Amino acid sequence: MDGSILDDRIIDERIVPPLVGDPVELALDRAVARADRPGGPPLLAAAMRHAVFPGGARVRPRLSLAVAQACGGDQPTLAIAAASAIELLHCASLVHDDLPCFDDAGLRRGLPSVHAAFGVPLALLAGDALIVLGFEVLAEAGSTAPTRLPALLGLVARSVGAPHGIAAGQAWECESNPVPADYRCAKTGALFVAATMAGALASGADPEPWRLLGHRLGEAYQVADDLLDATATGVEQGKPTGRDAALGRPNAVAELGVERAVERLETLIAGAMASIPPSPGAAALRDLVRAQALRLAPKQLLHGA
Repeated sequence: MDGSILDDRIIDERIVPPLVGDPVELALDRAVARADRPGGPPLLAAAMRHAVFPGGARVRPRLSLAVAQACGGDQPTLAIAAASAIELLHCASLVHDDLPCFDDAGLRRGLPSVHAAFGVPLALLAGDALIVLGFEVLAEAGSTAPTRLPALLGLVARSVGAPHGIAAGQAWECESNPVPADYRCAKTGALFVAATMAGALASGADPEPWRLLGHRLGEAYQVADDLLDATATGVEQGKPTGRDAALGRPNAVAELGVERAVERLETLIAGAMASIPPSPGAAALRDLVRAQALRLAPKQLLHGA
């Protein structure tokens, strides 16, 4: 499932600065701090912070900023807000994904999941509050470029709702015989597409040419995560493994076998590099994806590793 150690395996520090002092990390800290104010419930604030920190390498927001930079980056405040909103929504989805009614996962990123640490009621509320917070952060930054805000809000909303956002991806797990491609596109691909397209929108560029990059990276991420779920240990992943098989979820390894899943991953990585639109940062983005290709899944599984 989404949110494994793959979080540090796509975006390179040559495109976006390291996480120490990173603008997105700072923006996330300021956003989450809003919940911890006098008069608010302290346990909810603590649960929200636990869900967001420590994070992975913030692959989605860093991807979004890389695209914004490639498109000119003329509105950095808006770009950072959009990237931060996407990460807050991603963190919220992980909180809900781990709940007993879904994956019943007691670990996330090597630490107790939010419901394991704070209980189910607070975990549910923390996830909900993070969703609202993401839109609040984006809406407030929109005053810097108000003509760009409506399209950004609509894009991000569609990426988390129905019929093709991450909520729909979670809902596919409640259906019998879900179409694997539809499931992957909604569960994982939606926020990757939002990340690439939001980076372009925040910089005033046409977002549509960036859709395919997000789609292919999202599917590559999910296939790689499926490979790890089937072949790695919980210690390596920082969360329970083998959950897809145990819960009967769509999984690329179950669908294709390990060898063909690896081939699919390699095809998606090559396709992602090829789909980067012409832009000032296109060469750097291609180098980035190429350099990280062998790190998407266990090296022993990839051809030529």
